[in-house]
Amino acid sequence: MWLKPEEVLLKNALKLWLMERSNDYFVLQRRRGYREEGGGGLTGLLVGTLDSVLDSTAKVAPFRILHQTPDSQVYLSIACGANREEITKHWEWLEQNIMKTLSVFDSNEDITNFVQGKIRGLIAEEGKHSFAKEDDPEKFREALLKFEKCFGLPEQEKLVTYYSCSYWKGRVPCQGWLYLSTNFLSFYSFLLGSEIKLIISWDAVSKLEKTSNVILTESIHVCSQGENHYFSMFLHINQTYLLMEQLANYAIKRIFDKETFDNDPILDDPLQITKRGLENRAHSEQFNAFFRLPKEETLKEVHECFLWVPFSHFNTHGKMCISENYICFASQDGNLCSVIIPLREVLAIDKTNDSSKSVIISIKGKTAFRFSEVKEFEQLVAKLRLKCGAASTQYHDISTEVPISSESVDPSDDIEVQSLICQKECSKTVNTEALMTVFHPQDLETLNSKTLKEKMKEQSWNILFTECGRGVSMFRTKKTQDLVVRGIPETLRGELWMLFSGAVNDMAANPGYYAEVVEQSLGTCNLATEEIERDLRRSLPEHPAFQSDTGISALRRVLTAYAFRNPKIGYCQAMNILTSVLLLYAKEEEAFWLLVAVCERMLPDYFNRRIIGALVDQAVFEELIRDHLPQLTEHMTDMTFFSSVSLSWFLTLFISVLPIESAVNVVDCFFYDGIKAILQLGLAILDYNLDKLLECKDDAEAVTALNRFFDNVTNKDSPLPSSVQQGSNVSDEKSSHIRVDITDLIRESNEKYGNIRCEDIYSMRCRNRLYVIQTLEETTKQNVGTWVPALVWEDPTCRGATRPVSHNY
Repeated sequence: MWLKPEEVLLKNALKLWLMERSNDYFVLQRRRGYREEGGGGLTGLLVGTLDSVLDSTAKVAPFRILHQTPDSQVYLSIACGANREEITKHWEWLEQNIMKTLSVFDSNEDITNFVQGKIRGLIAEEGKHSFAKEDDPEKFREALLKFEKCFGLPEQEKLVTYYSCSYWKGRVPCQGWLYLSTNFLSFYSFLLGSEIKLIISWDAVSKLEKTSNVILTESIHVCSQGENHYFSMFLHINQTYLLMEQLANYAIKRIFDKETFDNDPILDDPLQITKRGLENRAHSEQFNAFFRLPKEETLKEVHECFLWVPFSHFNTHGKMCISENYICFASQDGNLCSVIIPLREVLAIDKTNDSSKSVIISIKGKTAFRFSEVKEFEQLVAKLRLKCGAASTQYHDISTEVPISSESVDPSDDIEVQSLICQKECSKTVNTEALMTVFHPQDLETLNSKTLKEKMKEQSWNILFTECGRGVSMFRTKKTQDLVVRGIPETLRGELWMLFSGAVNDMAANPGYYAEVVEQSLGTCNLATEEIERDLRRSLPEHPAFQSDTGISALRRVLTAYAFRNPKIGYCQAMNILTSVLLLYAKEEEAFWLLVAVCERMLPDYFNRRIIGALVDQAVFEELIRDHLPQLTEHMTDMTFFSSVSLSWFLTLFISVLPIESAVNVVDCFFYDGIKAILQLGLAILDYNLDKLLECKDDAEAVTALNRFFDNVTNKDSPLPSSVQQGSNVSDEKSSHIRVDITDLIRESNEKYGNIRCEDIYSMRCRNRLYVIQTLEETTKQNVGTWVPALVWEDPTCRGATRPVSHNY
């Protein structure tokens, strides 16, 4: 049978599988010990024994076909067979129908995308004739009775699902049944008179991960109260693992965020938690995270199809994902091309009369998208027309107010404000005579050169807008990411931050909301507002935009409005630094929605009482350091050093340690790539300083080395004159150090660590959240109070100072 293409681990697979046939793109393998003379030795005997005791629903097929491309380490399972005749038919079909076609593709990536699309199409065709209900009610009822009888758990305990698998007790596998319920993981086995019963509370799980060992290629590792448990031989291990991950994280969420948990009508009622419901919820969360949509969106439908890319004259294969208010598309690899179409922008939806099964969506701005090979396209067109009729009335015209950092500042304040205006007006003609009275001639020459570079950047983006469109529904391609890495032009930064973060959708869906919250929060006095007042003039104090009441007042309104909107977070000291930078490039209302996007979606749980989200990403960062910089790991006696030194990197997106003209380029990448950009840059910084860090004898030396590095990070393309740039104000003693350009550093981080996938980061976050929460809970029990880690932050007046994080508690 054909299988949905999934990556397989081959690290230990050669011990379990023998190759029977192969070519440049496919491998046919037979399971060791299957119909082999002598049983295939000790390994073959063990594998054969395991297969013989497995339940019929979990037996591993003796034959399989993998897809590979030359010079690639990635293999995809695409077919399996119960006998040689069945697998041979699949192999011959591939040779006759696929092999001849693959030679026309230019890259291995295109070959893999084509094979995946073809196999999924075959599965869909087979499914038409073999449709069956996912769950058999009779079997589930039988399993429920056995679950209740074996484990004696409370009556209200809800069984979600169950799987046949093996539990490893030492080096001996015990075949049995794994039961997943709302509060417990349970396993039962009774074989040859030996009974094994295991019950693990989800909130006691400190580690949950997929792993491989010498005997089995993949298993699920569960650590609870210091004990390790391994489960393997699942029919669909990825599906099982994701469900276990969800249940464990919901249990943890109940501990540290009980208020949110109790307000969720589904999670609060165990009877509403079902296998299908949890899977749908997980898909919606991943859908919202990938496309940066509001958390309230629910994924309703997914259709495999092709999208016509007009500037490439190419149909790209991918998935159309539909929620209540959005139609989204992502190509098969997720990076080649993606599109977000808010239904509020849709003017018409049409279908073609030819055999292409096409859906054409026309939006404001005289743009149309053509999706072809859409199954049941006529019904889809009818449903979308109904949706758009309701959504179009909610469209909100964006306000025309201006950012505080240019027009809102009084030009007569001082000379440095003039430089700020030049920065913001760099796309206009430069008046040389006027500038001569403000800047030193050397500064003027530099400014003219940088203004030219800025105009070239703008021209590159204008070409992209011509090709890919402009606004929320633009095509997002590899070229878009390349331009972001080079740094977004000053005049486009606010617009593109809103776009890439998804804040533009929040703002459009909530017209007038910010003005209402500002009015309601006006005059309020509480611990959060006191903390805000204390930190207002510590936010970029040397920047002209915050040397007047105009900038300070805008910062106060945004922070106070957010504290009023989300009292659970209120105010955290790092928020003032971030919001200050947002206000430099975005209008006040836009800065508010950008802050919402960061605090509530892009950096979840970062700014709560215990900065749990930041601690989780610190653990992810440590894991990536172990994987990518092992020599540094071996040198450091305590990995917590990396967490303490990099905490401010994550909380402030490097704004607190880099000069402002360099930090904004990091923020550009963050809004486009999310936390992935921050993790990549962190690795690149450690890699760049690797030799120096290996020579350090203690933590203090390492911190000094990193601080010197940050002092020498520059932005040679910044339109600000050198007299205003923070990075230029370094002492003569430090001037001998090698300068590093931020664009080169970001580009290097993408080249070296760009292969880190968002899916892997999501999985690492889930995995490490369990450990972080368990550690915090144990610490809380041991101590009278909970201590929050110190935030090492830096501003132009206080480089390297350590100050506790301020929280509203």
